[in-house]
Formats: sequence, C-alpha cells, structure tokens
Amino acid sequence: MRIAIGADHAGFQLKEALLKGVLAAHEVLDLGTHSPREPTDYPRYAFAVAEAVAKGKAEYGILICGTGIGMSMAASQVPGIRAANCVNVYMARMARAHNDANVLCLGGRVIGVGLAEEIVRVFLSTPFEGGRHARRLQLIFQGPHRRG
Repeated sequence: MRIAIGADHAGFQLKEALLKGVLAAHEVLDLGTHSPREPTDYPRYAFAVAEAVAKGKAEYGILICGTGIGMSMAASQVPGIRAANCVNVYMARMARAHNDANVLCLGGRVIGVGLAEEIVRVFLSTPFEGGRHARRLQLIFQGPHRRG
C-alpha cells in the first residue's frame, strides 16, 4: 500500500515518528516538510498530498498540522478527496467505514505518538462498508451546492 504523507512545521515531529514506526512497513511518498525549524504554510502540503491521492499516486494520504483542522479543510477542496480529522480510534474507524475517507488528518499538538500510530493502523485497515453510506456520500458529492 502506498501512502502519501505531508506535514507543516507543527506536524513535523509526529510525521517523522510515524515514518519510523507504523508506516515503516509501507511504501511512503514523503511530500514534506523536511524541517521543523522554519514556519510553513499547511495548504501547500495539504494540496500536494490530496493531489497525489486524487491522481492515484497513493492509495491514502496522511496530513499533520497543529490541530489537523486546517489540513482537513484544505485537502477536502481537491476533487475526489474525503479528508477526515481524527483525534481517536473510533473516529478513524468511522471515517473509513462510513465516510470512505481517503486522507487522514492528525494534530501534532493534540495527540501523542502512541495514539497517532493506533489511529493510523485502524484507518489503513478499516474497509468502507458501502450500502447506505455510499448513498449518503453521493448526496454530499453530487449535491447542488458543489462547484462544477
């Protein structure tokens, strides 16, 4: 499984920990940032990871900023991306099972490494249930409010 990952300066430490831990068994496309020293703009990394997933260069994406909120907002602007900001294992399971999320967003200033690793494991191993959930996703992504 190929995973695209990106983080801003606030998510750098957690990104590095995940790369050395839970993601070591996967093929990973690290799209930066590569240093915690200089402030960075999170949308740049959100768009890079989201586009990698949308274009099929990776099956899933993981984005990390201070809270995960900004990354999830930015990544969700890319057509075909269903980004979910998860702060616990239950949210990660439901993001995949009910929402078919393809980008996981985490907060480097909100959760620790151990919890983040478990969230990633659950996110990557939970299948989408389809059925009524697929119908609901169609309502979201084909609704009249969507831009052409």
